[in-house]
Amino acid sequence: MKKILLDTSAYTRLLAGEAGVLHVISAAETAYISVFVLGELYAGFSGGTKEPENKDILRRFLTKPGIKILNATLETAEIFGYVKYCLKKAGTPLPINDVWIAARMPWNRAPSSSPTTSTSRPSPGCDYGK
Repeated sequence: MKKILLDTSAYTRLLAGEAGVLHVISAAETAYISVFVLGELYAGFSGGTKEPENKDILRRFLTKPGIKILNATLETAEIFGYVKYCLKKAGTPLPINDVWIAARMPWNRAPSSSPTTSTSRPSPGCDYGK
């Protein structure tokens, strides 16, 4: 049972027709997308010339079998604080949205779908599963 966690760039690359991303998502039994990624996507849609179309495409994507939305919880907030602290301590800070995405990952044991996403690599001395 393969699970993945989609980030903003993976969703964008999927819509652009990138074969590698399509292959990874197709091979997954479950593809998670966090509310933080959805927020980034909606921010990108806002004010654009294709805002209604982009929202409709996302809405249809979210109803596909195997696509699950990850909501934030108290545990997410606790892990966010710990991950942000560890990254700062290690001297490897990330953009704040990436820290939120990383904070949501351990609760579903889902690796990131993007090999270029920094959140898919643990920081030295930071146990994401704590």
